[in-house]
Amino acid sequence: MASTVTPKKSKNSTASARPGYGRLLRTRGAWTFLLPGFAARQPFAMLTISIVLLVQHTTGSYGAAGAAAAVTGVSMALFAPYSGRLADRYGQRAVLIPGVLLHAVSGLTLTALALLDAPLWAVFAAAVPTGASVPQVGPMVRARWGVKLKDSPLMTTAAAFESVTDELTFVVGPLLATALCTAIDPAAGLVTEVSLTLIGGLLFAAQKSTQPSVEGGGHARVEHVSALRLPGVRVLIVTFLGIGAVFGGMQVSLAAFTESIGEPGLNGVLYGVFAAGNMLSGVVCGAIAWKAAPQRRLVIGYTALALTASGLWAAHSVPVLAGLGLLVGMCIAPALITGYTLVDGLVPAGARTEAFTWLTGAVALGQAAAVSVAGQLEDRLWDGAGFLVPMGGTVLALATLLALRSRLAGRTHGRTVARGVGHRVPVAVD
Repeated sequence: MASTVTPKKSKNSTASARPGYGRLLRTRGAWTFLLPGFAARQPFAMLTISIVLLVQHTTGSYGAAGAAAAVTGVSMALFAPYSGRLADRYGQRAVLIPGVLLHAVSGLTLTALALLDAPLWAVFAAAVPTGASVPQVGPMVRARWGVKLKDSPLMTTAAAFESVTDELTFVVGPLLATALCTAIDPAAGLVTEVSLTLIGGLLFAAQKSTQPSVEGGGHARVEHVSALRLPGVRVLIVTFLGIGAVFGGMQVSLAAFTESIGEPGLNGVLYGVFAAGNMLSGVVCGAIAWKAAPQRRLVIGYTALALTASGLWAAHSVPVLAGLGLLVGMCIAPALITGYTLVDGLVPAGARTEAFTWLTGAVALGQAAAVSVAGQLEDRLWDGAGFLVPMGGTVLALATLLALRSRLAGRTHGRTVARGVGHRVPVAVD
């Protein structure tokens, strides 16, 4: 029988109770899935902006470009949860290999159709499988951390690290895509995205030893409950839709703004400043031992996001826009990290992979809607009108969050406990 005596904590034991990033990255075998996983994540950050820049170049319309990107994003959002569910049932490798092959074929087809001035309906048709086949590597990496760490205190650090890694892709991806499309060829961004998906996805799938088991839950049987049926998850989905609206609105509006002032090359710089603020605040947020409840942190952080995003439309110079973009980016990461953290207390262990993919899909869906609406506003109204989209998306999401924040209260899940990203490994409680 295990002892229930709690030893007196020293300063050293307190420090070791919250391991840092360095110890996490020294986990045996972690780099075998982290490096290919990072490459395979780039589609989420590169795909939308690559399609926007390619289709805008071939059609001359931000509205058409936004619509094509929106079709891709909607398809990605709708199929992401099913991808996560299939990975739980049949294994990540069985889902990844056919998925990345389909993505490569459909992405290159979309590129060829756009360059050949094909009708928009044909481009839209190719955009559907392109979005549907984007590999959901982020949730899969979180699941692999669960296998490696199980009930280790490093799980909390891993949860923060994964959110920071997601933010880093939004620094590298758009900058890389914009540089390729503007300096080399309008199609270079999408071709590179396809190549990274194929190579990174296949290398990630090849790491069999860290793949979660497809066996059903060990000695503790966990009843499967769809994550979408949980009220708290639906509230988080709305908040993540607002975050997606910021990403999509910024991508289109910054491209239109820099073109209107005759400096299209500044697009990547401005978006990089926005994404850098996002990443840096994510690093800090993950390193802090928070005392405030995550529900409260989410409300405060999201309020700051809505306030900063509401000022973007009034910026008419590069320095002001860069400063506001930096502040907006700094407000996004805490909201994302806190949202993913809340999943642990809201969702039973057997549905957390699905919950992560719903949130990822919500960002994609919000981004898709935002690029479409922002593109229409840029075409029909004034330069910079697309910045109204981040304001509208975050304000509406904040109103929903404030009205339904009580749904985010954590609850127990029967006789299993899971922490951090260890959503695949139930721990019996005696």
